[in-house]
Amino acid sequence: MLQRRNAPWVIVDIAASVAIWAMLGTAVAQKASVPKTQDKVALGLAEVKQLLLLMDTDKNGKISKQEWMEYMEAEFDRLDKAKTGELDAKELAQSQVSATRFASVGR
Repeated sequence: MLQRRNAPWVIVDIAASVAIWAMLGTAVAQKASVPKTQDKVALGLAEVKQLLLLMDTDKNGKISKQEWMEYMEAEFDRLDKAKTGELDAKELAQSQVSATRFASVGR
């Protein structure tokens, strides 16, 4: 008779254990599915490499001050539509220094 009274409690105990393990498993699975934040430097690395290829006119894998200045001068000239030798806020707002915008610079 003692065994019959304990049987429901054993079943409840097993059910509770299964439920707890199921919740823990779900929590672990949800945590694993959350994407990790990526390093901001790593996110822009591909575009930086493209810019390096465009600016590096002597193809030594580095950008000299002269190469940098030539590239920026070409960007300035592109933005200075009125050819005044000055850039205003509107012209600067149109600046998008990226490899795709300046594929012809330095070639």
